[in-house]
Amino acid sequence: MRSGAKVAVIGGVFVLMTGGIGYGAYSMLGDTVGGDGGTRSASESSKVKTGPPSAEEIAETSKGFLDAWAAGDAAAASLLTNNESGSAPVLASYGEDARIGKVKITPGPAVGTKVPYTVKATVSYEGKSKPLSYASELTVVRGLTTGKALVDWAPTVVHPQLTEGATLRTGEASTPTIEAVDRNGKVLTKEEYPSLGPILDTLREKYGESAGGSPGIETWIEPADETQPDVNLLTLAKGKPGKVRTTIDAGAQAAAERAVKKYAEASVVAVKPSTGAIRAVANNPATGFNAAMQGKQAPGSTLKIMTAAMLLEKGLVTANGAAECPKEARYYTRTIHNLDHFSLPDGSTFTQSFARSCNTAFVKLIDDVDDDSALAKEAREVFGIGLDWKSGVVTTDGSVPEEVQGEAAAQYIGQGTVQMNALNMASITATAMTGTFNQPVIVPQSLDNRQLAKASRSLSPSVTQQLKTMMRATAAWGTGAKAMASVGGDKGAKTGSAEVDGQDTSNSWFTGFSNDLAAAAVVQTGGHGGDAAGPVVAEVLRAGG
Repeated sequence: MRSGAKVAVIGGVFVLMTGGIGYGAYSMLGDTVGGDGGTRSASESSKVKTGPPSAEEIAETSKGFLDAWAAGDAAAASLLTNNESGSAPVLASYGEDARIGKVKITPGPAVGTKVPYTVKATVSYEGKSKPLSYASELTVVRGLTTGKALVDWAPTVVHPQLTEGATLRTGEASTPTIEAVDRNGKVLTKEEYPSLGPILDTLREKYGESAGGSPGIETWIEPADETQPDVNLLTLAKGKPGKVRTTIDAGAQAAAERAVKKYAEASVVAVKPSTGAIRAVANNPATGFNAAMQGKQAPGSTLKIMTAAMLLEKGLVTANGAAECPKEARYYTRTIHNLDHFSLPDGSTFTQSFARSCNTAFVKLIDDVDDDSALAKEAREVFGIGLDWKSGVVTTDGSVPEEVQGEAAAQYIGQGTVQMNALNMASITATAMTGTFNQPVIVPQSLDNRQLAKASRSLSPSVTQQLKTMMRATAAWGTGAKAMASVGGDKGAKTGSAEVDGQDTSNSWFTGFSNDLAAAAVVQTGGHGGDAAGPVVAEVLRAGG
């Protein structure tokens, strides 16, 4: 027995003593241990008591159990339960694993067979001590085979939050907390920035142990199910949080949070083109799923940035060269038309087709490309789409599968099997601005020396300049003009409306840039790109960063 209890035989009476205290409440004359943890006399074996325990029995049994438990005598206390083997290790862990001592248990008046009580104790670990107090209750029942009054064992007897198979422990917290800060040192919390919740959780899990912090000392309940979180009961000493500096800009993040809340379902991401630093990520609703960085859906005409880059690289068009824009165009079995079947007059330039989001101007050139896989190659080799991005958190890195015939034509205008999210489209815009893919990151590479994804080649300065010219035109007088009117600086944009099977209204997509900041947004069933997603992007760009 851990507390040094001794059993003495005096005149045929077994007396259990601990620290000079005799526990007559659980010392029975001539008794032997019963199978249910109770005791019975050989002479009384045929006279087993039945019925509810009496008030005297309840008082005697509960006092004996609580006194033994308080004295740290787990073995003696377990003998007064109807589950000796189940209760003994839990009661022993109270002092051994949870480091709980100086226990004082005060019972209240019994209510029937239930006895409420309060526990006041001290938890001590490596020189740190703190009081612990709580209330619980026990129930006294009659042993089925012995007829003795016994405590009906349940883990809640020891603590009201203790579950079957769980363990009370005191020690260092398993993972140090982190203090995530923005690029200027401002602390980021999910209370202030709800969309960052899943991102901050991931950063804590990945970088908590290497962020320079120290774990606190805590008392907790460790569940039997390892997938369930620990339940903290007491903090003896607070840990020093490790600091993780992110690339987020608090001002841009606040703007992003406000912007997405104007719609039932929306996402936005902002990226710094010159470095790939992610400045803002926001979702509404702000659930555990980070749709802005993990979503997968067709981006509509915003993908024409990539298609235009491919056509310019192949020398099939120039920004100021003529590009036919009829009402509709056919490629194999797929007929594609423009919004409301509009067309542009003969002699219109490719910039005009881009700025007005003319689908047919792009599809009509697919014959000249003479390579159905050309767009998929452009995506990987120049824009880094489909590579394994190591941003610091989980991301879905876009997909442009190699397709043929009509499905390839649909990809040219961001439909069909193309899959993107707001992060991917913000990165595509950033690459178009600089000509070189800079993999988006939310924590610096220096934090863990991870290998960033690299595209195999860059755009030429000529193609890059032409792309920016076309995007500037879209923001100045094209389909993005209204949304971008309030945005200053050197600015450009591209709109998109993605048709989705089963939806009456298209998803609204928009991407744009202002100086050294690119942003992209999607609003589910938002309609035209400039109507819903456009204002979201504009609000983030105005916040700068």
